[in-house]
Amino acid sequence: MKDLTPARESLDPIEIASRDEITALQLERLKWSLRHAYDNVPFYRQSFDKAGVHPDDLHTLSDLAKFPFTVKTDLRDNYPFGMFAVPRDQIARIHASSGTTGQPTVVGYTKTDLDNWGHVVARSLRASGLKKGDMLHNAYGYGLFTGGLGIHLGADKLGISTVPISGGMTPRQVRLIEDFKPNGITVTPSYALSILDEYARQGIDPRQSSLDVGIFGAEPWTNAMRLEIEQAFDMHAVDIYGLSEVMGPGVSCECVETKDGLHIWEDHFYPEVINPVTGELVADGEKGELVFTSLTKEAFPIIRYRTRDLTRLLAGTARTMRRMEKITGRSDDMIILRGVNVFPTQIEEALMSIPDLAPHFQIELTKPDRMDQMRVMCECVSVDIGPDARIAAGAALASQIKETVGISVKIDVVDVGTVARSEGKAVRIIDKRPKA
Repeated sequence: MKDLTPARESLDPIEIASRDEITALQLERLKWSLRHAYDNVPFYRQSFDKAGVHPDDLHTLSDLAKFPFTVKTDLRDNYPFGMFAVPRDQIARIHASSGTTGQPTVVGYTKTDLDNWGHVVARSLRASGLKKGDMLHNAYGYGLFTGGLGIHLGADKLGISTVPISGGMTPRQVRLIEDFKPNGITVTPSYALSILDEYARQGIDPRQSSLDVGIFGAEPWTNAMRLEIEQAFDMHAVDIYGLSEVMGPGVSCECVETKDGLHIWEDHFYPEVINPVTGELVADGEKGELVFTSLTKEAFPIIRYRTRDLTRLLAGTARTMRRMEKITGRSDDMIILRGVNVFPTQIEEALMSIPDLAPHFQIELTKPDRMDQMRVMCECVSVDIGPDARIAAGAALASQIKETVGISVKIDVVDVGTVARSEGKAVRIIDKRPKA
């Protein structure tokens, strides 16, 4: 793989500023953000007043802990535009979640917000190893989802040529990668596996492609998956993080030279990690639920938003700004099976350790009697894996899950291509248990 480390002089000065400079800027911007939310969003005025706090109560960054959390139901309860802090005629862009599990969450952006968003995404793309003049194959979905258009904003800002292919039509994805020869690809990790399958179907070696780096986000993925993708494509695989409620992609990103956690762009987003049960802050280095407060957003300020993503905060390495550990699960994706907490990424990690099994899987939860049961459906790695080898691979996976996670599960090893492929975020869990 190529050395893609960006030149130090290409970085924004704040990326490598002292911690004192960063925290001073954060405090100044946090005071503005709290006041902006309180003065212009009725929800925040009511929320702060109910909690007995006022923007003037913030004197240090630690004072933010006095302020109440914002959760997704607050956004849904104020659908569609109740959380906007500027008049409708100042809104330049509107995005929204799919709303498949309830009322959509709607977010808005002013022109300044779009400029800031483009800037942090450009910073993320540069940290990933891309530079002005490169070409990017953007396979994130375009539309109300923030992925495709958010990445496109940053690519324009950095001076990259963008192929806005979006998701789907996988044979065409491979054709355009081979014909256009982009330097990088942005895509969900699960859909990257589908693209790899298509390379195999077409009899093309992905290691001979032009891709130097893949920038993967929108769903948790493991370091085992990173290694699989890097080896398959002979390219760097870098993690990017974001969510619509906070901005979209580009809230944080790994640096290609270290790949040791995602540096948070702390001049725009203030991170906290809390105990997900008590809501109390935990110390940097301790695992908990990630909480974000926006520092510069005009249209849609967000104060202490509980992301449900589980991680820990770490000191900066390649940049001065703090890192967040790779997300390996969400508190609302956690499966409690017979008293044991299980995350899909734990199943993925076990699966990746079995050579005869492919990295495509789905978890089915049932309750045929009084006990919850888990079935993992996964594929053999090729059609050449015979019945005996399938049985042995399934037994090895069950044993690995029992040893590392502590639960007994049923394994079904199925034919190649049986597990549903993703063109965006993978559906990992099918819960067929009776609703209470």
